[in-house]
Amino acid sequence: MQPSTAQNSLAVSTHIVLPNDTNFHNNLFGGMLMSWVDIIASVAARRHCFKQVVTASINSISFDKPINLGDTVTLEAKVSRAFNSSMEIYIDVWVQNLRTGVKHKSNEAISTFVALDDEGKPCKVPELVPETDEERFRFEGALRRKQLSLILAKRMKPKDANELKKLFLGED
Repeated sequence: MQPSTAQNSLAVSTHIVLPNDTNFHNNLFGGMLMSWVDIIASVAARRHCFKQVVTASINSISFDKPINLGDTVTLEAKVSRAFNSSMEIYIDVWVQNLRTGVKHKSNEAISTFVALDDEGKPCKVPELVPETDEERFRFEGALRRKQLSLILAKRMKPKDANELKKLFLGED
């Protein structure tokens, strides 16, 4: 199985925020953004492994700035790290006001997907080779995020989380 790059998994989608996508403040419903995030992340995961995938978790999603009625929302998703059968997907959310042309990063999310074989069982995915400084930063953080998730799910003991121990205790 050949290693792949984050750029090979890049998936981009753009949406316009319509009235039935908003709450009573005329801002995008958080649930609508979560749906868009899940869809584009699944495309990125499939581009990485060329297998069926399922959402294992939405590790985090930020709602830093409101997204207004009439704005365009562009989601950019890339695999940030591949493990055995799982992949972490990092999603950047950009918003543009089409009256002013002003564009800014509004939100971000991190999801985990698992690749499935033809029988619906988890299967191996290609290794990810980060190329840019940002990709390397996200790649390195992915293992810490995975260890924290496993600890919270009680599937890993804190004493076994070597990457987290390095980060918090300076241990090797």
